[in-house]
Amino acid sequence: MHAPIGDRDMCVGEAVKIREVGPRDGFQNEPEVIPSELKVELIDALARTGLRRLEVTSFVRPDVIPQLADAATVLERITVPPQVAVSVLIPNERGLDAALELRERLAGAGEARSARAAFDEVNVFMSASETHNRENVNRSLAESLAGLEAVLARARAAGLRAEAVISTSFGCPYEGHVAPERVLEIAAALVRAGAQEVGFGDTTGMANPRQVRDFFAAARAALGEQVELTAHFHNTRGQGLANVLAALEAGVRSFESSFGELGGCPVPAGTTGNIASEDLVSMLHEMGLETGIDLPALIACARRAQEILGRPLGSHTLIAGPVEWQEAAA
Repeated sequence: MHAPIGDRDMCVGEAVKIREVGPRDGFQNEPEVIPSELKVELIDALARTGLRRLEVTSFVRPDVIPQLADAATVLERITVPPQVAVSVLIPNERGLDAALELRERLAGAGEARSARAAFDEVNVFMSASETHNRENVNRSLAESLAGLEAVLARARAAGLRAEAVISTSFGCPYEGHVAPERVLEIAAALVRAGAQEVGFGDTTGMANPRQVRDFFAAARAALGEQVELTAHFHNTRGQGLANVLAALEAGVRSFESSFGELGGCPVPAGTTGNIASEDLVSMLHEMGLETGIDLPALIACARRAQEILGRPLGSHTLIAGPVEWQEAAA
């Protein structure tokens, strides 16, 4: 019988899912453009750490985010094991057109990784805050929602799994408090449009543990058991892992993170990266929860990213290493 860990619903040995978003969320926020061959090297290495979910790129306009202009090249060249689900971020129908065209071309030519399609999942996104949404994608909330409903319908029709990510779910740097009711109304609309998973983003690191615990309890009640709830925390104010614990206590078992603590939000200035994947995995393993991830291998990926970028990264575990018993067990 499993022993409880601080909460009757969180047991030793329980599985927690992690989607690594560094190759997309991290790389797009770097000032320089990382060469495609180095991206491919890092993605292939991450795919062999035991991670089962990888967000690798986005089909955005290259003049807007030149750091991801090589989306097609990256997807053509990566060699990801078949058990790893590859996702791409889709901003609008034009991006979906490009993604589906590439997927069809690679599958038809037999060039896709391990004879599979180039990617398995699409992620769409919008903000819960009107001001942040306009600053980020230059659209109103109503315009974004209408566009994403069309994207989700087409993606599902193409046989793709779909996640919808809602930015500023826990607060907006422009508007301040964001009402949970508004966030959950948007989430419900995206689920009706076809999203099987909803990720709630603490885009600029404004969440606190009490807020997170209450929010996810409300989200589960509002969206039902069939929708996968995912938490996406940033570490801007150092509360990222505390918020993970609060989400775990509320029943969340799916998280997004970025190796090396890469990433952040392009608007406004001053925001820092996502929680580091290796910090998250280290904490979960110390708590007796299972991720299936080889922590030393994940740390090696973050160390390689640090070498490529030529600057120190914010991950604590990258600096300190795993705790001794974890290292010995590995």
